[in-house]
Amino acid sequence: MREITIRLPIELIASLDHAAAQLRHTRVEIVRQAVEYYLEDFEDISRVIEVLCDLADPVLDWEQVKRDLLIQH
Repeated sequence: MREITIRLPIELIASLDHAAAQLRHTRVEIVRQAVEYYLEDFEDISRVIEVLCDLADPVLDWEQVKRDLLIQH
């Protein structure tokens, strides 16, 4: 595992210490998990943006979709 050094504002360190105490984890565990969550969200958001920007994907009229679904039932 590689090591990195970060600089954080004192207020953020205080919040980090509070969370670590509440969760009974170390600062390192909290920061590692926060980065993992952030990167998971980033990947998901990037995929959504990619799909939304796909010009080959048809745009559906919501009112027409509702009518079609109601006809099927």
